[in-house]
Amino acid sequence: MSALTIEFSHGGLRLPRPGLWLDPHRAQRGPERVFVSHAHADHTAPHREVILTEATARLMRARIGGRRTEHILTFGEPREFAGPEGAFRLTLLPAGHILGSAMILLEADGESLLYTGDFKLQPGFAAERCAPQHADWLVMETTFGRPEYVFPPADTAMGAVVEFCRATLAAGATPVLLAYSLGKSQELLAGLAGADLPLALDESVWKMTKVYEECGWRFPAHERLGPAGARGKVLLCPPQLARAAALAAGEPTRTAIVSGWAVDPGCRFRYGADAAFPLSDHADFPDLIEFVRRVAPKRVFTLHGFAADFATELRDRGHDARALSEAEQLTLALGLTRPAPVLRPG
Repeated sequence: MSALTIEFSHGGLRLPRPGLWLDPHRAQRGPERVFVSHAHADHTAPHREVILTEATARLMRARIGGRRTEHILTFGEPREFAGPEGAFRLTLLPAGHILGSAMILLEADGESLLYTGDFKLQPGFAAERCAPQHADWLVMETTFGRPEYVFPPADTAMGAVVEFCRATLAAGATPVLLAYSLGKSQELLAGLAGADLPLALDESVWKMTKVYEECGWRFPAHERLGPAGARGKVLLCPPQLARAAALAAGEPTRTAIVSGWAVDPGCRFRYGADAAFPLSDHADFPDLIEFVRRVAPKRVFTLHGFAADFATELRDRGHDARALSEAEQLTLALGLTRPAPVLRPG
């Protein structure tokens, strides 16, 4: 039985035996397929052949266009693929990060590997709920992999956002909520339901929100930002402060960055904002720990953010864990009689 190997390099994972890449940063135009976990820019590129969810496919078409071969899988649907050295099975599971975000469960040689991409364990306002499953090997993102990153309940964070907006409007200024156009803005928009606030969306936010609505999501009443600006309304736009102020058509503004990094005391100063609210589309530290407990893997490999810190934490808790980095190439051998993984410079 040949081993299933995974190579880590250039910001992506590659499985040579099935001929599959996992979230590579560079466009793959050759014969190998690419799994795209979600449609954020750092996880997409104009690949030749992709495996993804319907929502991610729609968002990619809206963001980067182009033509590609698409293998669209529904959540929980096992699909057999033929690779250069034999068949393997893939199942996509909801990741809870943004609309359509998926984890991939790969099964081959009698063992399994779960790759998370970006994920959020707690239910969000505008994403499918995360649904981890057991796997022998776990490759997980660890953006907030330090103990100080503990987020308040989402309803608490949204309550503070609503209070900020109402106070700003009452003072005769325009509240500007700085959030990424895909994912976080729709999370905010859905979270503002019932607040009875007049809402205006920057063009980029509007475009992504329309795709969400095409996929069946519903949001409170809102309008596209027009030439008259956002006076008397709450403006949602990407976190470029100068652009946000310009969009407000010269009116007085108060800005708030909405991000998990708001847990850091200096977050609002880094963005030049008046306020910061810790609403994230990633798992916080306790939920990273809980995620590992639910998957119950034999080995864990961590990616992104505080990967080394979190791997150390897991080892202290009795797990077999190791961090990956951009400067390393990793080959994993999946098979009951295969040797342990070997790290080597790449």
